[in-house]
Amino acid sequence: MGLFDRGVEIKTPEQIAGMRKAGLVVGRTLELLRASVRAGTSTAELDAIAEDSIRSSGAVPSFQGYHGFPATICTSVNDEVVHGIPGDRVIAEGDVVSIDCGAIVDGWHGDAAITVAIGDVPDEVAELMRVTEEAMWRGIAAARLGGRVTDISHAVETFVRSRGRYGILEDYTGHGIGSQMHQPPNVPNYGRPGKGPRLVEGLALAVEPMLTLGAKDVSVLEDDWTVVTDDGSWAAHFEHTFTITPRGTWALTALDGGEAALTALGVPYGGD
Repeated sequence: MGLFDRGVEIKTPEQIAGMRKAGLVVGRTLELLRASVRAGTSTAELDAIAEDSIRSSGAVPSFQGYHGFPATICTSVNDEVVHGIPGDRVIAEGDVVSIDCGAIVDGWHGDAAITVAIGDVPDEVAELMRVTEEAMWRGIAAARLGGRVTDISHAVETFVRSRGRYGILEDYTGHGIGSQMHQPPNVPNYGRPGKGPRLVEGLALAVEPMLTLGAKDVSVLEDDWTVVTDDGSWAAHFEHTFTITPRGTWALTALDGGEAALTALGVPYGGD
């Protein structure tokens, strides 16, 4: 399963290739969901689409049964930030839906998330989504072999703060990933650079900014899963799993490996 250093799992190139297989299943499933979500669709219908996509690809949903989670994906609508449980809720015109998806192939995990606007949304909501997604890429782009985990955190926060007064969730973070979905180290979306474990070849991380239009304060609903903003402000969530190879950075859950976004940020692409 790779080498371990203080709980941090380091993968071989062959094991990273296995994670890429899982990542592609996740990426394709999210693109299918992006194309499928529309006004009048229930979140349970999206969950069924996701499960069929993952299982028909020869993979297993990461989320099903994870600490008792009852579904294949998380669907979080409007002021729900993360971990929303799919069910009878019908998506309406003007909603935003954050969809978090994970899959396992041969024991290796991929994990990614997108936020999708249904029809027209206010400009401030569209900008929230844009800032959240770019903050994710800025964080990934800040990772270098020999650097530290909080170099990513600092890059996310610096970009977000430069774009407005957004709430950055502090109690929910990115994470290590590999033979388990959540592993050390945590990857916060704020903080000073130069802290935490060193970024080395074979380390895989999930970077996932969660931003709100208001304050950072959140609560968990009675279902023990769904995280909502305390002030009712809307939220966005984007995530990719990535690694760093000797050639550069590789987003394992992006269909193009992240090549377009990374190249635009001046970062060498490290995928196959």
